[in-house]
Amino acid sequence: MKTAAVPEPRTAAALEARRHRTETALQRVREAITRLRREKAQVSVAAVARRADVSRTFLYDNAEARATVASAMAESGDRRTQLLADQDDEREATWRARALNAEDALKAAQAEILTQRTRIGELLGQIRDLEAEWTEEAIQRITTENTTLKKRVRQLTTDNRTLDERLKAARSNLRFQDRRLADLEAQIVDS
Repeated sequence: MKTAAVPEPRTAAALEARRHRTETALQRVREAITRLRREKAQVSVAAVARRADVSRTFLYDNAEARATVASAMAESGDRRTQLLADQDDEREATWRARALNAEDALKAAQAEILTQRTRIGELLGQIRDLEAEWTEEAIQRITTENTTLKKRVRQLTTDNRTLDERLKAARSNLRFQDRRLADLEAQIVDS
């Protein structure tokens, strides 16, 4: 019979601090929506994020925040706001999909590197075990295989680095698009 693991005090404290920060941010989101309604200003993701001093990523990733903002936008009945939110969601979805694809490719490359390293280790172990019994030709063949595997590991490492750079670029593009969209939303609100 297994007993439930008791989290370390530091882990529990970190979890409690994170929960508290999330609750505080949610309260600021609610207050920002209330202020926007009181001022009869347009309720949008960007406006709420600015007023509540939270990132738009928080508003999208946190289910309660997303629901609160969506509800406030639906209540405002402003079609332009909904259109902008839909466009924002579409852009976010495409960039998120690209980032997830890059992360999946990165994980696959890392798994392949681990597999190749394991294989190299097995081959080196076989060489040590049987080195006395092998002919010079067999040693040369194994050495050639080892060299080929090392080249493959280097290639996979390079591919891994390239995919990591692509992931960073995709994340940077997403941040740029978020800023650009916020600027466009601000222009629409001002006009």
